[in-house]
Amino acid sequence: MKRLRKKLNDTFNSINMKLAIVFMLMLLATIEVIGAYFTRQLEQTSIENFQSSIQIQTVVSNQLANQLTSDSKNANDRLNQIVNDYNNDAISEIIVVDNKDTIRAVSNLNDKSKIGQRINNTDVKRVISTGHQINKVIDYHGNYMIQISPLTSGNGSNNNVGAIYVKASMQDVFNNLRQISLTFLIASLIAALLGAFLALVISRAITQPIEEMQKQALHIADGDYSSQVKIYSNDELGQLGRAFNTLSVRIERSQEESDSERRRLDSVLSHMSDGVLATDRHGNVSVVNQMALNFLNVKEEDVINKPIAEVLGLKDTSSQDLISSQKEIVVTIDPNTRDEMILHASFSLIKRVTGFVSGSVCVLHDVTEQQKNEDSQKQFVSNVSHELRTPLTSLQAYIEALNEGAWKDPNIAPKFLEVTQQETSRMIRMINDLLSLSRMDRGVSKMDLEFVNLNDFVNHILNRFDMIVKTDKNNDKKKKYTIKRELGNQALWVEIDTDKMMQVIDNIMNNAIKYSPDGSVITVRLTQNKNHVILSISDQGLGIPRKDLGKIFDRFYRVDKARSRAQGGTGLGLAIAKEIVEAHHGRIWADSSEGKGSTFYISLPYEPMTEEDDWDEV
Repeated sequence: MKRLRKKLNDTFNSINMKLAIVFMLMLLATIEVIGAYFTRQLEQTSIENFQSSIQIQTVVSNQLANQLTSDSKNANDRLNQIVNDYNNDAISEIIVVDNKDTIRAVSNLNDKSKIGQRINNTDVKRVISTGHQINKVIDYHGNYMIQISPLTSGNGSNNNVGAIYVKASMQDVFNNLRQISLTFLIASLIAALLGAFLALVISRAITQPIEEMQKQALHIADGDYSSQVKIYSNDELGQLGRAFNTLSVRIERSQEESDSERRRLDSVLSHMSDGVLATDRHGNVSVVNQMALNFLNVKEEDVINKPIAEVLGLKDTSSQDLISSQKEIVVTIDPNTRDEMILHASFSLIKRVTGFVSGSVCVLHDVTEQQKNEDSQKQFVSNVSHELRTPLTSLQAYIEALNEGAWKDPNIAPKFLEVTQQETSRMIRMINDLLSLSRMDRGVSKMDLEFVNLNDFVNHILNRFDMIVKTDKNNDKKKKYTIKRELGNQALWVEIDTDKMMQVIDNIMNNAIKYSPDGSVITVRLTQNKNHVILSISDQGLGIPRKDLGKIFDRFYRVDKARSRAQGGTGLGLAIAKEIVEAHHGRIWADSSEGKGSTFYISLPYEPMTEEDDWDEV
C-alpha cells in the first residue's frame, strides 16, 4: 500500500503529468470561458425575449388606463373583463392598480377579495410615483419574472393613472439553459481527456533530458561536481545540457572561492577585539561575532533575526531610523550594576553595485574604561577646585581682615594667624597627598619591599598609639580610647614597603579614633586565610551608610563632609591607602552599618615559610 501510494505520488509530481494536467486545464478553461460567455449571452437573450413576450400590448394598456380614469360605476367590471380576456400562456398573474395604490382588477379568481384593497408592494408604488418600468427575476417555488409597467392616460406620458403588475413563470427558459450548459460541460471533459493523452506523449520526449539535469543538480547540491549531463540532441534541450555542464564547473570554482572567503571572514570576526553585528535591510540581525555576544551578555539564538534596536536595548528608536541615520551612539549595558559596560556603536550601510541598500554593519567598541577615566578626571578636577577653594577663601577673608587693621588687635591677630597657618597646612597636606596619588597613578612611586613579620609590625604601630594615649592621659581635651589586640603568636612573614604600609594603617587608625566616641574600644585582628593574611580594624563609631560603602575609597569622597573638613581631613587618605594596598597586590574593603561602627579589612598575599627556607641575616 505504501509502495502504491509512493508510486502515485511520484506520478502526479512528475513533469509529464503536470504538463498533461496543465494542457487539459488550459483546454478546459478555454472551453469553459467560451461556454460561459455563450451561455451568459444565451441566458441574457432568452430573458430579454421572455421579457418582451410578457409585455402587455399597448392597446390593452390604453384600455386599462381609460377605465382607470373613467367615472363609470362598472369600470372595475370592465377592467376585470379586459384582464381575464388577455391571452398569454406564460403569464400566471395580472394585477391592475390605480394611482391611489388601490387594487382594481386581478386575473386570478381566487384573489377577487383583494379588489378594493391597498397594495403593499413597494415596487408597484415606485412605478406609480416615478413612471419607470421595473423588471426583476425572483425565485419563489420556481423561477418567475415580475414586470411592473406604468399606465398613463392619453393626456401625456407623465400622467400616471396606475400600474399593471405581471407575474410569469420562467421554468421552461431555465430548463433549456441548464440543458445547454450540461452539453458544454460534457464536451469540455472529453476535449480535456484527449488533450491530456496528447500532452503525455509529447512531454515524455521533453522531460527525459530534464530528468538527467535534475539528477546532476542533486549531485551539485551534495557537493559532487564530477558527473556531467548527457547530450541527446543539438536542439534547445541539448544547448541547455551543455550550459548546465558549464554552470557546474563555474559553481564548483565559485564555491571554493566562497568557502575560502567565508573562512577568512570568520577568522577575522572571531579574533576582533570589537563586537560586530550585521543586519538585513529591515534592521534584523543576521550575523554576530563572539565579542559582540560577550559585550551584550546574550546568546546567539537570542540575537539572530531580532531588530538591532531591541538587541542594543534602545526602546525609543526603531531599527530603520537607527540604520538610516548612521549616527554614532553610546549604549550602556547593565547600567548601575557591577557589570556595567559602556559601548560606542557606529553604523555603516552595505550597498550593492546598483546602490541598493541590502543591510548594515554595527561595530561595538568598549569605551567603559575610557568613559570612567573621563568622568573620573572631570570629577577630580571639580573636587580639587572645590577643596582648594574653601581654604583659599578662608585665607583671603582672614588676610583681608588683618590688612584692614586686625593685626593691631593683640587678642584677634594671633587667632587669625593661627587659622591662616592651619588652612595653609591643610592645603600643603592636600597637595602632598595629590602628589603621592599622581606618582602612584604614573607608576613612578618606588616600592622599597622587604620581608617583615606582620605580627610584630602591627604591634609596633599599635604601641605608638598606646604611647599617645598615655601621653594625653591627663589632658581632658584629648579623646580617650582603648586598643584591643587579637593578633595571635604566629609569625606571618609578608613582603611589604614598611613606610607605605605604616601610612595605610595610621590612616585607618586615625579615622577610627576621629569618628569613635570618647572611651570607645578599637579592635585590631590579624588572621590567616589560605594564601592571604587579613588585618582588620574595627571601631565603635557612627558607622557608614550601606549606600556609601562602595564610594569611601574614591578621591575626595566624604560621608559627612562638614564633620570631616572640620577635623582636618583631605578626603584622600583612604584613596591613597587603596592605591598602596593594590600596589602590594592586595585588597582593601570595609564593612559597616549606621550606628554600629565600621570594620576595615586589608588583605595581603602570603606564602607560608618552611624551615628549609634560607634567610639572609641583617
